[in-house]
Amino acid sequence: MQKIKVELTFPPRLKNEAVICNLCKKFNVTVNILEASFSTETGWAIIIIEGTEIEVTKALEFLKAKDVEVKDTQRLI
Repeated sequence: MQKIKVELTFPPRLKNEAVICNLCKKFNVTVNILEASFSTETGWAIIIIEGTEIEVTKALEFLKAKDVEVKDTQRLI
């Protein structure tokens, strides 16, 4: 199992889409939302994604494909 902490920045067009929920369902990962803030302009969240290395990698690729900015990747024990 792999556990990664990332900071996400969401574009305005995704404000009504259940991106994190879909991420969990599609890739069989667990997400812990540590902090988040959303407005009509943008949104950000600091989350921990946990799952197999392959599923976590696919989940990060999914976010990037949706134009979510993914930064500060930190592997956790």
